[in-house]
Amino acid sequence: MTETKRITEEAKRVGQEYQDLARNMGQEFQRAAESGFEAAGRSFSEVNKGLQAFAAEMTDYSKRSLEDVFRAWEQLLGARSFGEVVDIQTRYAQKAYDAYMSQMSKIGELSLNFSRQAAKQGEQAVRRSA
Repeated sequence: MTETKRITEEAKRVGQEYQDLARNMGQEFQRAAESGFEAAGRSFSEVNKGLQAFAAEMTDYSKRSLEDVFRAWEQLLGARSFGEVVDIQTRYAQKAYDAYMSQMSKIGELSLNFSRQAAKQGEQAVRRSA
């Protein structure tokens, strides 16, 4: 009977150890999941900021381009000779090309900054979870 009692006590002790271990593992998992959700939230926030910056920049570029087109049409309608038409078109084409190249440079810079911020958020999330 004493042997049965000892085995029962040992089984209870082992069961309690496994229960404690499972509870600790559950708590660690919960902390890791919360950290992951926080990191995901920060990442989505950065993505949103980046997309807003892209949208604002492209909207501004579109407005400027449209204004340039209307200005060129006004000048073309007031042209008095074929040479003046060619000159207006040449100036417009050069200005449109310069504006496009400038815009692509800005978009490239925004993309680079966006990528850096995203990488920074990822590094911070890894450091926090470690």
